[in-house]
Amino acid sequence: MSTQPTQGAGSGLNPQLIAQLNGLAATLSPAQLAWAGGYLTGLSAQTGGQALPAGAPAGGSDNVLTILYGSQTGHCRAVAEEMRDAAQDAGVPVELFSMGKFKEKNLKKLKYVAVIISTQGEGDPPDDARALVEYLHSTKAPKLKDFKFCVLGLGDSSYEFFGKTAIDFDARLEELGGERILDRVDLDVDFDDGAEAWIPKAVETMKATIPAGAAPAAVPTFGAFGAPAASTVHYSRKKPLKTRLLTCQKITGRNSEKDIRHIEIDLEESGLNYLPGDSLGVWFKNDEELVTDLLTLLQLDPTATVHVHDEPKPIKEALTETFELTLLHPAFVTDYAELINNDELRKIAAETEPLRDYVDTRQIIDVVREFPGTVEPEAFVGLLRKLTPRLYSIASSQAEVEEEVHLTLGVVEYEAHGHYHLGGASGFLGHRLKEGEDVLIYVESNDNFRLPEDATKPVIMIGPGTGIAPFRAFVQERAAQEAAGDNWLFFGNPHFTEDFLYQTEWQDFLADGVLNKIDLAFSRDQQEKVYVQHRIAEQANELWNWIQRGAHLYVCGDESRMARDVHQALLDVVIEKGGYSSEEAEDYLVQLRKDGRYQKDVY
Repeated sequence: MSTQPTQGAGSGLNPQLIAQLNGLAATLSPAQLAWAGGYLTGLSAQTGGQALPAGAPAGGSDNVLTILYGSQTGHCRAVAEEMRDAAQDAGVPVELFSMGKFKEKNLKKLKYVAVIISTQGEGDPPDDARALVEYLHSTKAPKLKDFKFCVLGLGDSSYEFFGKTAIDFDARLEELGGERILDRVDLDVDFDDGAEAWIPKAVETMKATIPAGAAPAAVPTFGAFGAPAASTVHYSRKKPLKTRLLTCQKITGRNSEKDIRHIEIDLEESGLNYLPGDSLGVWFKNDEELVTDLLTLLQLDPTATVHVHDEPKPIKEALTETFELTLLHPAFVTDYAELINNDELRKIAAETEPLRDYVDTRQIIDVVREFPGTVEPEAFVGLLRKLTPRLYSIASSQAEVEEEVHLTLGVVEYEAHGHYHLGGASGFLGHRLKEGEDVLIYVESNDNFRLPEDATKPVIMIGPGTGIAPFRAFVQERAAQEAAGDNWLFFGNPHFTEDFLYQTEWQDFLADGVLNKIDLAFSRDQQEKVYVQHRIAEQANELWNWIQRGAHLYVCGDESRMARDVHQALLDVVIEKGGYSSEEAEDYLVQLRKDGRYQKDVY
């Protein structure tokens, strides 16, 4: 049976859209094709054959709760989806929108709004929220008459500007005339418990505020490529898939400064699907040796009871499975100083910058080693954050690897303060978990890091180190699609002989014509260090030509240094080759980002 859409007269489909449908259809099983066909038929009947207006309330009623989320990693989207489900269960008419898909001018049409938004790095909004944030703080922002709202912020208190985006959003909505019907709540990285408490409170508050009236027609929630999210199998942060590790292979050389692993995880018969650009969430256990050392230093009985969600557990089990031990945050230092009544540690905690420097290279056990004390088990675990899964960029396309998912993982390990340190999740996946053993995973979709829907568009990928991961998935996908668009990769690492990740694969892609260009920067193979931003500068003329041909730019890797240096290199290209001023060049890249042609997956 053919799966190709026909091109008959009256279909209303142009060749580009037909090509996109063909590409999607080729990835679906017969059962999925049947489901998609039935879904589209039903949607056509529901809308009278007319498309729903993008970014506009679909129900046609003022008495509807609109949930707007801005999410970089997918956490805010997950919370927003939980709130939507809770609202539906409570009989509250509700609509859900990513800020990246929401038309800013429609904000003034809304009356009941819940905002769920994260803060990135040093107080920045997530990429999908930038346009709306800029609009809100511009002179174009509307007066919000009869506008009632509540705000939930997600962030990381380890950063100085914790929750800034949510704080600013909350204040600006009030400034524009909105009425806050629930105080803003800011949640840290271990946000699950806080979100579970906030959602029912926010839903009940909205239910009491929204006048009773006819609920709008149910509207499907759309995922990538406009396809409805499958409801038959849904794994999540709270309900992960239990599967097994297939492969853990070191892919750096014997003399490399880095221990980078290629990880393969089984998805057979799980029904779990993902797209290039998505991340894999991995739950992990702390190192039992680390837990034992910590208990010994604190002189705590491993069988002593503590409570987790009101359930009693031996402290050794709780520290292994429930609490964060490797990522130290400033609040622990402050609180531990009070718990053990130590003035020297109080002095360290009193100054913001020295405290951040102190935290930067230490784990919790380092603080306890330096400042031992006598503590009660319950009091000590009360200082700890809950363990949270780690997200890793997926390094494979299902069109290539089928019922597997691959990762490119750098094991975090270093010597500091007289002791060897190992990362929590990276040590678990890269060192402690054996092939064939169980691991809990889920997919975190990332619609802000996607290949162009038009497969004829060129793609420029910039990913040094483990930032190469999503681009392996991208190129595998482009090969499977037989995409006509050109592909160009920039990759860097310390040494060619030790650190050229997936070297033979890239050589094969070049030989097959899937990869058209590759520029390499091995920083320590010559006296003067060379990084990917230097290769960008060298290729300025050709890179500008690709951008003028409609190329999509992608950057993956370290946010604090690499991504900023690459951004500056791209600005220099626009200035030099486009003839723009510095301000105009920045505006040019902002517009590329708004158009979905400049996307980042940075950490």
